[in-house]
Amino acid sequence: MLSIPLENGRRTLSSIALALLAASTAAAQSRIVVPAGTVIIVRTTTPLQSATAKTGDTFDTNVDESVGVNEYAVIPAGSKIRGSVTLATPATRQQSGVIEVVFDRLTLPNGSTFPINGKLTSTDSAERRQIASDANAHVVLVGERGGIGAAIAGAHTTKSSNILAVLGNLLSEGRDVSVPTGTPLAVELQSAVTLRTGARLRGIEGSTIYTATERVRAAQDALTRMNYYRGPVNGQLDDNTRQALFQFQVDRGFPGTGNLDGRTAQALGLNMTGGLSATTLSADQASAVRRDAQYLVTRARSELAASSVGRLDSSRAYAQGDMDLWFALSAFADNASIYEQIVRNGGNPDAAGLAGRALASAARRVDAAMQNARVSMQLQNGWAAIRQQITTIDTASPVT
Repeated sequence: MLSIPLENGRRTLSSIALALLAASTAAAQSRIVVPAGTVIIVRTTTPLQSATAKTGDTFDTNVDESVGVNEYAVIPAGSKIRGSVTLATPATRQQSGVIEVVFDRLTLPNGSTFPINGKLTSTDSAERRQIASDANAHVVLVGERGGIGAAIAGAHTTKSSNILAVLGNLLSEGRDVSVPTGTPLAVELQSAVTLRTGARLRGIEGSTIYTATERVRAAQDALTRMNYYRGPVNGQLDDNTRQALFQFQVDRGFPGTGNLDGRTAQALGLNMTGGLSATTLSADQASAVRRDAQYLVTRARSELAASSVGRLDSSRAYAQGDMDLWFALSAFADNASIYEQIVRNGGNPDAAGLAGRALASAARRVDAAMQNARVSMQLQNGWAAIRQQITTIDTASPVT
């Protein structure tokens, strides 16, 4: 049997525990969802021309403005969204050129890539009404049709011959599509995308998208009073709410995206200074926080030479700050266990958001106790890791 000297064994076990803590911290890095229906404005980096484009060609676009969700940066300006040509027909004497595209990949400036399911849409009010009239319609670029020439090709049409037949008279000008480099395009996400959260945004930014229930509910209430919205005030960012937002944006001269973004929220007169109760961790993230908090309690108990039943070293002089930290960490671990149960069992997203606020308050009590305790480097690093894990639910303290 292999024997390990006691002191070396302690160091080994400590190293393993810290490694496990680091691993669970990385695995539970905060995530945030960019919902389906979100419109992202991009600019082309190369020309798109129906005279030369071929089905299967890919092209890059640059994200025009940084996109945040609720209070966190998620898609920095300069990120790339890849487009793919699914139909390309050059112009003839009798028929304009046509290009149809989809968008399938997001690449962040740090090189991280995420698959997406995006389609072309428009920020023009007349074109958007056409698009909104049929959720299954194809949006294509048609030569010489105002701006870049977005047009509706009809529902349930997948074959190129059918698309061209449905367009009919829209193709009569006989011009090629010619989209110059730097042209803005509107990309609508057809499926939600889960991304890592970035830094906490300080203040209201025009391109920040708000999806939290109370923000959407406040927008619906304001749009109802202004006669843009006639649906239920339920906090759900559904198609009717997006259409009302779009019309409000067009009337105010904003880019017509249908997003509840910062500039739209300010124009609606919404109070955006409070925290978001609806921001929650995932069940796996909540489990990681609970496990790491329990490990820190065990670590603090060991550093205080306390037994599992609370027996303390009779020869040691204890400080009030050390006891305060032990109690605060123990309370946080208990609270983290309750929070995990609430999140994992689901049923009430708003209550889960409020529970997150309560857990964040417990974390701030640990922060305060840390200031007056004799804290080891292991405890400091472990607590810093937990603090990073819960940044999305602690809306009262800036991320450092």
